[in-house]
Amino acid sequence: MRSNLFAPENQEQESAQPGLRLQNSKMLKVELAGECLARQGSMVAFQGDVRFEALGSGGIGGFLKKQLTGEGVPLMKIAGRGDVFLADAAQDVHLIDLEGPHDALSINGKNVLAFEPTLSYDIQMVSGAASMSGAGLFNCVFSGRGRLAITCKGSPVVLNVDQPTYADPEAAVAWSAGLQTGVHRADQVGLGTLLGRTTGEAFTMTFAGQGFVIVQPSEEVPISRIGGHGGGEQSGASNVLGQFFR
Repeated sequence: MRSNLFAPENQEQESAQPGLRLQNSKMLKVELAGECLARQGSMVAFQGDVRFEALGSGGIGGFLKKQLTGEGVPLMKIAGRGDVFLADAAQDVHLIDLEGPHDALSINGKNVLAFEPTLSYDIQMVSGAASMSGAGLFNCVFSGRGRLAITCKGSPVVLNVDQPTYADPEAAVAWSAGLQTGVHRADQVGLGTLLGRTTGEAFTMTFAGQGFVIVQPSEEVPISRIGGHGGGEQSGASNVLGQFFR
């Protein structure tokens, strides 16, 4: 049989070391020899002795902290030995290595694809976002040592925050956790009503301090206007999350 499908770039990418690596620009390969955490519904194929378990048990606090990363994105635990392939709506996949206890990254939960269990994570309301309480502006903050995979709709720009920096909250994917964040109405920074994670008003995010911001060339649909985003997500989860963190 002959086809361009069988070109080397489409063959499974092999490595001698277990862990998270890119199969291609839109697919993550997890060479599993233990455990990994990933977005529910992101598995597209696997080989070997692999088990999948949805996380979350006990009371509402335990359910939210253990199962949700941000705005209604549930997690699953992948365990065993084998190869697991993950993707999310053909978005671009990028790997990030956190390298120590003082390395921390705040990520929009909708952009989290998978991460190693050596990382610590928590769900936090974005500082300065009280005026956007109806939009469910929560992020997942990762810290420690380990690798994680995030998704972006298109090729992102990484902005070095060495001057006042602004981004549409629907396009901001992740930023250094040490940055000072704020939310302003768009007309306060001269943008009129062009931007908005809308609850009837228009907002833009501000960043200050030392660090970086990752911005994708696409604006996410506000979670309050849809029942869910991506496989396995639950309708109305962000509203529950907002109530829990008030």
